[in-house]
Amino acid sequence: MARLSHELTRYCFEQETTPYIQFADLLSITQQRIFGFLFVIIALPSALPIPAPGYSIPFGIVMFLLAMQLILGAKEPWLPQRIRRYQLELQQVQYFVTKGTPWLKRLESVTRPRFTYLCTSSLGRVILGSAIALMSVSMMVPIPGTNTLPAISIFVMGFGLQEDDGLISLMGFVIAVIAAMAVMGIIMGGMNLFDLLIQTFQNL
Repeated sequence: MARLSHELTRYCFEQETTPYIQFADLLSITQQRIFGFLFVIIALPSALPIPAPGYSIPFGIVMFLLAMQLILGAKEPWLPQRIRRYQLELQQVQYFVTKGTPWLKRLESVTRPRFTYLCTSSLGRVILGSAIALMSVSMMVPIPGTNTLPAISIFVMGFGLQEDDGLISLMGFVIAVIAAMAVMGIIMGGMNLFDLLIQTFQNL
């Protein structure tokens, strides 16, 4: 099976010639690793340390739907036709693939099938799916700083799923725990600041 970095480069730079591509077209290169692939490719724009305005909320919704299906034991994902027909600018996709390929290659250099029960067993997929669902919700919170780390955790867990590498998925799960604590800290800090401002105005 060809590496994902090679498949994405081939599809986006050597094969695709139209200015727009449908999201469903990307599924043609997934083969049997479709869940992991989808999490990797959808989380990638928000996981990269570059601006990706407008991606976090819609992609967070899609990943939440996929995570729920993973939890329920689906073998193949179901996506609404509207999402499958969603069009992406080829240049934008090429940009994210170019920026993300070094990440992919680094992960590919260390991945191999191990602790596969975490990626293939029902319990393992429930655990990963639950973490991905939580991180997807976090990505939809319209507060700065609440989407990059969750997206990174989804990216890493998805890559582990794709490669049947439970150790990589476990690393992504640990990142998700850290992200959850960070997001809660940001939210609680914001609420405390809001309360402080309210009290200040009331005392004026």
